[in-house]
Amino acid sequence: MKTQTQHNFIKINGVNIFYREAGDKSKPTLVLLHGYPTSSHMYRNLISDLSDSYHLIAPDYPGYGRSEQPAIADFAYTFENFATIVKTLLQELNINKYSLYVMDYGAPVGWRIASAAPEKIETLIVQNGCAYDEGLEEFWDPIKAYWADRNNKTAEDTLRTFHNADGLKWQYTNGVPDTGLISPDNWEIDLRHLERPENAQIQLDLFYDYRTNVDLYPQWQEYFRKYNPEMLIVYGKNDYIFPASGAEAYKKDLKNLEYHLFDTGHFALESHGNEIAGIIRNFLDKKTGAKN
Repeated sequence: MKTQTQHNFIKINGVNIFYREAGDKSKPTLVLLHGYPTSSHMYRNLISDLSDSYHLIAPDYPGYGRSEQPAIADFAYTFENFATIVKTLLQELNINKYSLYVMDYGAPVGWRIASAAPEKIETLIVQNGCAYDEGLEEFWDPIKAYWADRNNKTAEDTLRTFHNADGLKWQYTNGVPDTGLISPDNWEIDLRHLERPENAQIQLDLFYDYRTNVDLYPQWQEYFRKYNPEMLIVYGKNDYIFPASGAEAYKKDLKNLEYHLFDTGHFALESHGNEIAGIIRNFLDKKTGAKN
């Protein structure tokens, strides 16, 4: 029986963190890590779809969704800090064994968590998230220019367009054959938190910090090879941000890999949510022994 989603707050390392939770806590846990420029809102339907068989947790990172946005002077907006927040949240909630669903920014957050504690990971689910240089194609050129010179005004001006109203809509609709399936509520909700004071600079700080993820790619690839975790890939093949070449690259290092591409863009759940939910259910039933 599906359960209603709880919408909760918890103080983690001094920051008020919002998270969605559903399902029976005695059942296998799936931790859902969102991407840029969204929040746990991207998992709203998946949480409901799977709540009959699994325990689901989806937090918002600081500065995203309904989580608190500490001042930049008081909090370093880095992927390392996001990973620490999520790890501490799971400890506070006494969640010691779980599967991870990672998407976009959720991938470097999740790979930090998984590689630091492989014994806690049951399975990994990847949806348009990267761990390989092959996945950083043309979209990343202005970001790479920003890494090389943070004072590059041309690159910064380009990056700012990614999270204006038109840039947000593009991220949801680019590569989607039937854009009528994509609710405009998505980018309207994202825009609300992106328009908070200092948030534009937070996004630039994270674009710059993303270079630290690329430096860790070899370590994460070694984690994949050494521990060979069970992995499911459910990927929008028309994604311009993290293209299918990045999904294909996982095959180099993982033997226990189930692989699905969909004719859609970056936010595959928005157009193919029912199909993806069914694939995830079958995968987790096999790998975790979940029972309805």
